[in-house]
Amino acid sequence: MINSDYLKNLNKAQKEAVMHLEGPLLIVAGAGSGKTKVLTSRIANIIKEKKAFPNQILAVTFTNKAAKEMQNRVSGILGKTAIGLSWLGTFHSICAKLLRKHASAANLNSNFTIIDTDDQIRLIKNICKAENIDIKQLSPRFVLAIIDKWKNKGHYPSEVIINKKDVYEKTILPLYKTYQQKLTDLNSCDFGDLILHTVKILEFNSDIREIYSKNFKYILVDEYQDTNFIQSKWLNLLSENNKNICCVGDDDQSIYSWRGAEIKNFLEFDQVYKNTKVIRLEQNYRSSQNILSVASNLISYNQNRVGKTLITTMDEGDLVKLNCFKNGKDEAIGVSDEIEKKIKNKFSYNNVAILVRAIFQTREFEERFLKIGMPYRILGGTKFYERAEVKDCIAYLRLIHQEKDDLAFERIVNNPKRSIGDNTLKNIHEFSKNNNLSLERASIKMLEKNLIKPKTKIGLTSFINLLNKWRNDLEIKKFNHIKILQVVLDESGYSAMLKNKKDLENENRLENIKELLSAMKEFDNLESFLEHVSLATSIDQEWEGEKINMMTMHGAKGLEFDVVFLPGWEEGLFPHQKSIEEKGQNGLEEERRLAYVGITRAKKRAIISFSMNRFYQGDWIDSMASRFIEELPEKNLEKNSFFDEEPNEVDDFDFNQDFEIEEGTRSPGWIRYQKRIK
Repeated sequence: MINSDYLKNLNKAQKEAVMHLEGPLLIVAGAGSGKTKVLTSRIANIIKEKKAFPNQILAVTFTNKAAKEMQNRVSGILGKTAIGLSWLGTFHSICAKLLRKHASAANLNSNFTIIDTDDQIRLIKNICKAENIDIKQLSPRFVLAIIDKWKNKGHYPSEVIINKKDVYEKTILPLYKTYQQKLTDLNSCDFGDLILHTVKILEFNSDIREIYSKNFKYILVDEYQDTNFIQSKWLNLLSENNKNICCVGDDDQSIYSWRGAEIKNFLEFDQVYKNTKVIRLEQNYRSSQNILSVASNLISYNQNRVGKTLITTMDEGDLVKLNCFKNGKDEAIGVSDEIEKKIKNKFSYNNVAILVRAIFQTREFEERFLKIGMPYRILGGTKFYERAEVKDCIAYLRLIHQEKDDLAFERIVNNPKRSIGDNTLKNIHEFSKNNNLSLERASIKMLEKNLIKPKTKIGLTSFINLLNKWRNDLEIKKFNHIKILQVVLDESGYSAMLKNKKDLENENRLENIKELLSAMKEFDNLESFLEHVSLATSIDQEWEGEKINMMTMHGAKGLEFDVVFLPGWEEGLFPHQKSIEEKGQNGLEEERRLAYVGITRAKKRAIISFSMNRFYQGDWIDSMASRFIEELPEKNLEKNSFFDEEPNEVDDFDFNQDFEIEEGTRSPGWIRYQKRIK
C-alpha cells in the first residue's frame, strides 16, 4: 500500500519536480536541497498515478550506497510495491544485468566473470611481460587508466585514434587490443566493458534497443553532472522511444573530470533532449545563510554553469571565518585551538572535518594532533607516516643511522629494484642467524666469501657502498639530515623511479616526500627526527570513540559536518597549478567548483585559512593567498587579527632568517597580499 504523505513535506520546487511527468526534465539540485527525496517521491508518484509499472522505471545511481538509500526510501513510501523496482541500481549493476541477457552479442557467454582491479593488473603484467615492456617504466595501473579513458569515450581498440604526440598511447594501444582479446578468451569483462559492451549492443541491434527503450517509460538519473560520454550515450539510447528522462544533479559540484566526467552532458542536456523542462532546487536544508552566501558568491565567478542561488530557512548563522597564519605550523595550531573551543561548546569530534586540496597537507595537522592527543582519522586515505613512500624514506634514514636495523634493511635493500630477490634475502637471513650478525653485516661477509650470485652481487655491492658513503657524508657533516635524504633519494634511484615510471599516484608520492623534508626542518639532527617519528607512530594508536575527520575535498562530496576547516587556500595549491596549466579556464572553474563543494559541506561553521609562508623541500617559500579569497563576499566574512597588522617594507625582509620569529607579517608574500586587498 502506498503512503500518500510523500507530497506533504515537499517545497514548491520539489513538488513541481515530482509532479512533472511528461517529457525530459533537468533538476538543478543545489547542495543540501533534498534531491534524493525528490527522486524517491517522483518514483512513488509515477506508480501512484499509474503512469508506469515498477519494472518500467529505470533509476540509476553511481554508488551502491546511493542505490540502497534510494531503495529504502522508496520502500518506505511504496511498501511491498517497491519490490517490483527491478531496474533500480548503479550504472554497472544494471549494465551487467542487460549484458547477461545479451552476452552472445558481445562474444561472451551469459555466465561471464567480472574481473576486479587485482585481476586486471595481473593480466596487464602478463601481457607486458610477453611484449617485453618494462612495467617499472610503464605501470599497469597507468596502462589501465588509459584503457579506461578510451572505454569511457566509447572506443573499442579498432576505434581508437591515438594522439600522435603521446608516446604512451602509441605503446598502449596494442596492449589494449591484446587485453580485450584475453578478456574474451577468458569469458570475462572489466567494469568498463559492462557499459561499453551494452552500449555497442544497443547501438547496433535496433531490435534489442527497441525492447528496452519501449519498456522504460521513465528514466531517472542521480548525480548526472558526473556522467561520462559512454554513460550519457547509454541513457540516450534507452530513452529513444519514451522521452521521459529525468536527470538530477548540480553542475556546480562537477569535480571529477580527471576520471572522465563531462560537465557538458549537464550543460547541454536541453540541446540533446528537446523541450526540456528545467527546475531549480534552491532551498538548502543543510547550511546557514552566511555559508551559502559565501559559496554562492564564489561560484558565480564561473561562466560555464546553469546558474542558481541557494537560500535557507535557517538563520544567518556565524560569519564564515577567514584566518591568515604566518606558516603552516601556526595554521595547524590555530585549527587545533579552534577545535578545542568547539568541543568545549558541546560540538562532537565526529562532526568536525578538515578538508584539504591535496593529501600531503594532512601532515602538519597529524603532527599537531598527535602532540596534543587529539583523536583523528584520515577518510579515504592513509595516515602520513604510514604511507609507503614515507616509510621507505624513513627506512633509508634508519639504516643510515643504525646498521643493525634489520627491518629497515629488509624494506629498502631491493627498493628500488637491485636484482635482490626473495631467495637471496632468505640466504642472508640464514647467514645472519647462524653467525649472529645484522643483515647488513651478513651481506658484507657473504659478498667477501663470494656467496652471492654474480647478477645479485652488483646490486648488493652498490647498495652497501652507498650506505657507507651516506654515513660518511653525515659524519663529516658534508650534508645535514635534510640534505642527506635528498642525496639518498637521488643516488639510490628512488626519485628517478617515481619520476620516470608512468604511474598516476607518483605525483602524490613525490608531494608526500617533499612534505617529509618539510617535517625534518623542525629537528636539529637525524637522531632527533627519527626519535620523533618513532614516538609519533607509537602514540598514533586507534582512538576509541569520536574522531576528527580529515580528507580531501574530492572525498568529502556528499558528506556534511557541523564544523568544516578549509586550510591551505594559497595560489598554486588551491587552485592547483597543474589543473590550470593542463586545462586552462576549464581547470580553474573545476577548482572553483571544488571550493564550492568544500564550503557547502559545512552546516554551522566554515573556517577558511591560508599561510603566508610554507617550508617546501628544505626551504621557506612565500605564499600568495588564493585568488578564491578575493571572490568571497566581505559582508559574510570574519577575519582574524592578522588582517589588521601593518606590513613592513619588503626590503627589510631577511630571506635567510630562521622563521621562528614573532613578526610573521614581514614576509614578501604577506606584503604582496596586503597590496592586493587595499
